[in-house]
Amino acid sequence: MPKAPDRLAVYNTKRDFDHTDEPRGAVAQGKGAWRFVVQKHAATRLHYDFRLEWGGVLLSWAVTRGPSTSPAEKRLAVRTEDHPLDYGSFEGTIPKGHYGAGTVMMWDQGTWTPQDDVEKGLAQGKLKFTLHGQNMRGGWTLVRMRGAEKRENWLLIKERDDAAGDDPDALTNGTAVSVTTGRSMEDIAKGAAPRKAPAPDQRKKRPAFVKPQLATLVDTAPDGDAWAHETKFDGYRCLAALGKGGVRLFTRSGQDWTDRFQPLASAFDSLPCDAALLDGEVMAARIDGSAFSSLQRALKSGAPLVYFAFDLLALDDKDLRRDPQHIRREKLTDLLARLPPNGPLRLSEQIIGHGPDVFAQACKSGAEGIISKRIDAPYRGTRSKNWLKFKCTRRQEFVIVGYSPSDKTERPFASLLVASREDGKLRYKGRVGTGFSEDTLDDLSAAMTPRKTPAVSDVPPDIARDAVWVRADLVAEISYAEFTADGHLRHAAFLGLRDDKTAQEVHVEKPQESTMETTLRGVRISNADRKVYPDAGCTKGDVARHLDLVGDRMIALAGQRPLSLFRCPSGIDGQCFFQKHNSGGMPDALSKVMIDESDGNRAEYLFATRPESLIAAAQMGTLEFHIWGARKDRLDRPDRLVFDLDPDEGLGWPAVQAASLEIRDALAGLGLTSGAIVTGGKGVHVWLPLRRSHSWDSVKLFAKTFAHVMAARHPDRYTATMSKSKRKGRIFIDWLRNERGATAIAPYSLRARPGAPVAVPVTWSDLQKLTAANSFTMADMNRVLKTACPAIALTEHLQSLSQGVIDALHQWSAGE
Repeated sequence: MPKAPDRLAVYNTKRDFDHTDEPRGAVAQGKGAWRFVVQKHAATRLHYDFRLEWGGVLLSWAVTRGPSTSPAEKRLAVRTEDHPLDYGSFEGTIPKGHYGAGTVMMWDQGTWTPQDDVEKGLAQGKLKFTLHGQNMRGGWTLVRMRGAEKRENWLLIKERDDAAGDDPDALTNGTAVSVTTGRSMEDIAKGAAPRKAPAPDQRKKRPAFVKPQLATLVDTAPDGDAWAHETKFDGYRCLAALGKGGVRLFTRSGQDWTDRFQPLASAFDSLPCDAALLDGEVMAARIDGSAFSSLQRALKSGAPLVYFAFDLLALDDKDLRRDPQHIRREKLTDLLARLPPNGPLRLSEQIIGHGPDVFAQACKSGAEGIISKRIDAPYRGTRSKNWLKFKCTRRQEFVIVGYSPSDKTERPFASLLVASREDGKLRYKGRVGTGFSEDTLDDLSAAMTPRKTPAVSDVPPDIARDAVWVRADLVAEISYAEFTADGHLRHAAFLGLRDDKTAQEVHVEKPQESTMETTLRGVRISNADRKVYPDAGCTKGDVARHLDLVGDRMIALAGQRPLSLFRCPSGIDGQCFFQKHNSGGMPDALSKVMIDESDGNRAEYLFATRPESLIAAAQMGTLEFHIWGARKDRLDRPDRLVFDLDPDEGLGWPAVQAASLEIRDALAGLGLTSGAIVTGGKGVHVWLPLRRSHSWDSVKLFAKTFAHVMAARHPDRYTATMSKSKRKGRIFIDWLRNERGATAIAPYSLRARPGAPVAVPVTWSDLQKLTAANSFTMADMNRVLKTACPAIALTEHLQSLSQGVIDALHQWSAGE
């Protein structure tokens, strides 16, 4: 029987293994999924060696200009000799005078999945596959070129999918270090030691998002060595959480934008730490025009991004926020010390002292301004005077409320009409007629949603007469010369849309101070006169007094349960975020409990034991309390079951009332007694207390089955799926509140919505008398507390999902 040809004979023949560190060739059996690697190779000519594991070897192509995520780019890929599987981890320098002499860097690695028969594709010259790498992702195709050349030429082409982009060189320009050792090509050539960076899955638990520190706007930069000064970047604020499972990139409000910042996904992999939380700013790698506009284009096209790190909030197991700024800076400098200077992850520049000179130089160089930080101050997730900002130019965010039509057919509008929020209302601030490219005009025109009536009432009649009104949900960054005497913008120019901020947050920035304090049940409430519900005139002190009033009832129903807090430290018009983990800095009045999470990690959660706990949470800006369906002493046994009735936008309150009563009756038919809680929003929670004899899976299965049966019996009125398209004209019976870790609004909790509504348990007869689910406010609580709480009364009659209840559910679902 003829011997099979040696697939690595050519590879071995070309190399002298006494003089090169490359592995000796031997066909081997791979383990697990098929690997792919890309090695950046500075040989006679710089190229990228693309290799796919197949048949015990690495099929290899030399991509002369490197891979491109642009489907319009067809990159030449010259087929070379097969390489051994061990070559997939080779990184080093091949000596001069030897085949392939030059530096080799591990540029990418991952797994690949063929889309068609591989052997057939290789024979016919068309190989389609999907890559799952750190840099290369999605669908790709190798196509063999026709011709009789001695070498075998192919083309490497990116398929059009979510991983594709418009910038042909986004990949090769944005990846400057090894994915395995964190070294640059220069480091490898010099023989520098590899960075000891653990793999993403071997790191420690990733830190949770924390609210970032904000700077106070002032007019004069401080002098003296007590202050450090940095450039004010014109991009997106971003907290980078590094740990097990890779990096997560969060906006200042806590939105996970890891996908949007995808070009930065592997930039943090080489950091020599197990876990870290960095504060910084995302910028475009290439600036053309304004920095912010360049970033907008980069995000749209997938072009390279840069992360400028300026603070370190946590490192490995240590929370650094209590450390002074100069200590945090030293640790950050050490952490980033060996990164390439022009890579995607960089350390911001900082100057100690000479504030006025630094500011003058920043303005001269065209920067937006500077940030000055006290070097002895800790990091606080709020706005304070330990961080100061100074702007070279005047710029703000404004809400787009309409536009003036253009008399030019090729231009969709002449100018934007913008507003800002003042005292809870949108106020007209003028027109913006410059700063638009052709692409920007088209994008804005597509993004704006028309509405019949204006969102503002103070637009001058001569402008309002021809205006086209739009939904006030787009936020624009605007530069301007000044405000006129009537408060309108002069010489305003459009810079870009702000996707990281909501229209509710936008107001003309002014330094604010609040010093009033009050004490309730021994808990000090600072800034008690700060308005947190501007439209209702309610303050932080009012929130604390509400919790003082209803605290005993809340603890009876929500005490001893893990909490998710919805915090709005600056009020509902400012930045708000959910917090379910104890990230440090929370008052001692809030108790803590360690909980095993579904991903195998353990995290510390918060819970309340007395009204003082709730008031202490209010001191930290908490408005809403969301509770688990189980108490902390038996987290595996839920003691409440909740159906959240969530109506489609077109449905009114009568439909929700009718649905609540119908579900009550259906549960009664199964032998179960339920109660009602109006949520303070648009819906109702139909709920019932349980004996702690059921697992989460049992309760969730019952809730799911019940919801789906209701939807099947009344498909014109209900849906049991979350999809918005399925909810049209229907009420979503949200049964997903009944799984481990899910939460529901706590009875008597405020809601972070205009008017300061409160979630209140009601009797079924009272439910039928109400006019809305947000009928109750803080002002109603004295009246509400004069009568017994129906929810507390219901908890005295615990129920079980007995076999009789389950049998009744099955009979009901079968239509019997």
